[in-house]
Amino acid sequence: MAKTQPFDDTILEKIQALQEKYAAMGQDLSSYLDGLLYADYLTYWDYINLDTLLSLQHPITPIPDETIFIIYHQITELYFKLSLHELEQLQGKGSVAGQEILKRVRRVNRYFEALTHSFDIMVDGMDQEQFLKFRMSLLPASGFQSAQYRMIEIRCTSFDRLLKEGAREVHANHQANQLAELFDSIYWKAGAVELASGKKTLTLKQFEAKYDQILLDLAKGAFDTNLRRQWNGLPEAEKNPELREELRWLDVNVNINWPLSHYKSAVRYLQRNPEDIAATGGTNWQKYLPPRFQKRIFYPELWSQEELNEWGKGWVAKEIFGKK
Repeated sequence: MAKTQPFDDTILEKIQALQEKYAAMGQDLSSYLDGLLYADYLTYWDYINLDTLLSLQHPITPIPDETIFIIYHQITELYFKLSLHELEQLQGKGSVAGQEILKRVRRVNRYFEALTHSFDIMVDGMDQEQFLKFRMSLLPASGFQSAQYRMIEIRCTSFDRLLKEGAREVHANHQANQLAELFDSIYWKAGAVELASGKKTLTLKQFEAKYDQILLDLAKGAFDTNLRRQWNGLPEAEKNPELREELRWLDVNVNINWPLSHYKSAVRYLQRNPEDIAATGGTNWQKYLPPRFQKRIFYPELWSQEELNEWGKGWVAKEIFGKK
């Protein structure tokens, strides 16, 4: 039997602290120590539920590259969840300091930059002919139905900035009790209508049935705590250039770079002359995806009139930020 060493004072102090902790909760430390004694060591695969994670890909066709399509979209949703994790921490508090906003926004920017840069993995790594075969089996599902992306938008800006372009200025001073009335004017609902008739697609109807109330409730809850409100509510001394730049980059990442990545993919796989192939959800992607048409801008107060006029025309990121 191995020779045991007496506990040093540090270990004894920790045991005493644990005793006090569990006693305060009316619990017996000895029972918890028994559990620790017989518990197995934690493994990496158990901690991250690796076997479950790797079992979540269920292609509905035998076409090999459908697996790439599924995995990439699952990765996308995980990055969206990370972004929401940062925004929720900001908006779960009352007053938030500029430095705290800076830290969280910088993280969200990193997540979106990783997403944008990695989109080429799917665009260039998936066989075009395979995609055009299995995509018809996905009807009417569409990436349009990503509720987490809509949640990010709602948490990032005031609700008027998410309305169709002609309605934004009219409702710039909207009140919380008007959100239900304004919800039907949100921009994304115009992106899933039938090309010929203008009627709602099944894709949109499914999305509305599952998420409309959830998203409306979120908009009401974020009315006073969305990121634009938090920025505008900061003392002038905390509206420093570094934070301004990160918020501008957030605008570019979410409203230009990410939609353009999808546009690039749609052009690659769906563009045909003289006629384009409709997206799986029936979305009119030629008008819905390009930022220059939608002109979604979270923080118009942070951009010059020239920058607003040129929004999404390709030079904003390069010329304004000096990034290639």
